[in-house]
Amino acid sequence: MIAIPCNINHKNLQPRGVGLGLKVKVNANLGTSSAFPDPAPELIKLKTAIDAGADSVMDLSTGDNIDASRRAIINASTVMVGTVPIYQAAVETIKKRGAVVEMTREDMLDAVQRQAEDGADFLTIHCGINKMVLKQLTEEGRVMDVVSRGGSFITGWMLHNEKENPFYEYFDDILDICEKYDVTISLGDGLRPGCLADATDRAQIQELINIGELTQRAWARGVQVMCEGPGHMPFNQIETNMKLQKSLCHGAPFYVLGPLVTDVAPGYDHITSAIGGTLAAVSGADFLCYVTPAEHLGLPDLNDVKEGVIAARIAAHAADLAKGNKQAWEWDVKMARARKALDWKAQLDLAIDPDKAKEFRKSKNKEDEEACSMCGDYCAVKIVNEYLTEQRKKTWKA
Repeated sequence: MIAIPCNINHKNLQPRGVGLGLKVKVNANLGTSSAFPDPAPELIKLKTAIDAGADSVMDLSTGDNIDASRRAIINASTVMVGTVPIYQAAVETIKKRGAVVEMTREDMLDAVQRQAEDGADFLTIHCGINKMVLKQLTEEGRVMDVVSRGGSFITGWMLHNEKENPFYEYFDDILDICEKYDVTISLGDGLRPGCLADATDRAQIQELINIGELTQRAWARGVQVMCEGPGHMPFNQIETNMKLQKSLCHGAPFYVLGPLVTDVAPGYDHITSAIGGTLAAVSGADFLCYVTPAEHLGLPDLNDVKEGVIAARIAAHAADLAKGNKQAWEWDVKMARARKALDWKAQLDLAIDPDKAKEFRKSKNKEDEEACSMCGDYCAVKIVNEYLTEQRKKTWKA
């Protein structure tokens, strides 16, 4: 299955597909926070993410004026934009009534309506958490409980009010909105594991079962669907999780955060997620959400955004190669030929991050040096090229 998130009100969008048979896509998160409410830096991050090759961005704003931030990002973005309605509903409820648990069904659906109307191409909605999921969570227990911000809002609301999740109970109302604006619904995994010890437990799987049910209901209404997945997960569980999702969710496009394959690498989580993301994409994931070096530590800056996008793109490209994507293979073969010819301009232009490659080449080598300073006069490529060239001349003369 394929989804093409493309809201009718996102006017400058260059649509891209996500799903079976297509190249693995990459998402970058950005948005204001209570500590950093100014939307201007987020627009610079948007440009940085797009320039680095992101296929979409998600506006996760929780700052002072969420509507203004979202509209500015959508208006400036040529790639898909996703949003999370529960964030806005929660922030506005706290301002009006003092606590997240005071949200009403109307607050939640109003946030969905406003974000769809403004042009969001896909909405992450935590519909899969219901009373059965919370029963599994409570009875089995976890090391970290709930780490998804949206999942925590819904979980706290349900436990306090002793009611069903409105996003689950009134799912048809959400589909009405999505259908009107051609919004893709991204079924959020509110109970994604936040550490390796919590991976693939009953609560996660029960939520996934619910998401599979909701996928079919959305398709029956003509609404496009993506399904979201983990999270933190041991490397040896990733393939099983991807195949389970594809089975339970009927082949719907799968969107994963990482997965991060260890909990102990703060500052390097763009690497831990790229390791997991490669296997996830090889095993069926269609869409990788980037993780930056600042994950678990603070709000990412411009360099963090770029590093996160590039790391996720490397993972996606590695998976495309493993799956035999023709365009991916053509890119790598061009690089190999440029390396054989010691054609540095071509090598640097073909690099996934040309700016960084050019910076390294310039700072670590003498100008116009044919080989690189790693091998110098003993460059394997140069030596073998010279001998093979000489050998071929002899062969031709003979």
